[in-house]
Amino acid sequence: MPVEIKVPTMGESVVEATVSRWLKNVGDSVSAGEAVVELETDKINVEVAADSAGKIERIDRNAGETVVVGDVLGAVSSDGKAAPQAVEPVGQVGQAADNGKQVASEADSDTRVAATPTAKQLATANSVDLRLVKASGPGGRVTKEDVATFIERRNQAPDTANKIAEQSAPSVSPPPTRPVESVPSVGSVGEDRREERVRMSRRRQTIAARLKEALNTAAMLTTFNEVDMSAVMEIRKKRKDAFKEKHGVNLGFMSFFTKASIAALKEFPSVNAEIQGDEIVFKHYYDIGVAVSTDDGLVVPVVRDADKKSFAEIEKAILDVATRARDGKLTLPDLQGGTFTITNGGVFGSLLSTPILNTPQVGILGMHKIADRPVSIDGQVVIRPMMYVALSYDHRMVDGREAVSFLVRVKELIEDPTGLLIEG
Repeated sequence: MPVEIKVPTMGESVVEATVSRWLKNVGDSVSAGEAVVELETDKINVEVAADSAGKIERIDRNAGETVVVGDVLGAVSSDGKAAPQAVEPVGQVGQAADNGKQVASEADSDTRVAATPTAKQLATANSVDLRLVKASGPGGRVTKEDVATFIERRNQAPDTANKIAEQSAPSVSPPPTRPVESVPSVGSVGEDRREERVRMSRRRQTIAARLKEALNTAAMLTTFNEVDMSAVMEIRKKRKDAFKEKHGVNLGFMSFFTKASIAALKEFPSVNAEIQGDEIVFKHYYDIGVAVSTDDGLVVPVVRDADKKSFAEIEKAILDVATRARDGKLTLPDLQGGTFTITNGGVFGSLLSTPILNTPQVGILGMHKIADRPVSIDGQVVIRPMMYVALSYDHRMVDGREAVSFLVRVKELIEDPTGLLIEG
């Protein structure tokens, strides 16, 4: 009797998903508990495992199809016999493989090469063997940019790349589902003007919808200030080696801004509140969301009870959620329930921006690039490392006076970090 592979319960707020890719083909052997298919939700990717050992007997839902909790994705033959020969092998992207060839899943580069989910998707769509791609990501992971670079070079020198692929690639490469199409341009004689049409990921659709919702529902305003980073930079310079040796993590700027934000939130509780209908929910705990940019889009994992954590504990927590975000290993609880968010566009070189609220939160702090600028101190012009900071807030909940005062308090604590010790 075949054992059905069903869409599992994926979280309280997640009832729908998209089949991202199959990790196994029809006829492939699987062990109990082994992941066989990957689903994409609006928040995380979920791997669905086989409940029993056997072989993939059939695949019912292909890549790109929308499924809900309880839907049957396929089935495993629990008797261990091979799947019927009349059933064609199915490629990783849910399309039938060539009839006269066999798919060697053991040689599938996706299972042997560390790569981000979007890198794997782009590689599959363009028939790229990930073993041939030079990795530049953390821990030797292949990134989406690595695959794109490989494709570009292959297009420039197709003969060379094809010879390499013929020597190293598995016997069958899955056919692309999102081919790169050459589109002729009016008034141009060049043949290298191409457009690529790619299905918007469920996560990107959700990001777009939530950001638009924030703009449509909140009375959003942004107030700005600038912070002299001299004191924090001096502390980091003196303490970074000892801190790293003792705690195993770097002493970054995020822990200082997290501590300063929590102190300011305690003084101005409306910035840590939420509007629910005609009621205001004041939250007396501090779960701080940290915006992380990944290949799949922006996610905001949450550092729980950040007010009870030390500098080292905050740095470790941020490193943990950021690493798992980029590796696609976040769980739904990691993304739920934040009370306030901090985003750092400065790591990408942003000098100034107006961050959009992470609803239903009513406040988000934006950090930016540190740049040496002339400032007036005690009547003299001096050069100091300055950072523009921005607080976007929902004016329905937070008044201008509170917002400005909140940001000034953050500025004061960063410019005199000893105050953070007093604030706890």
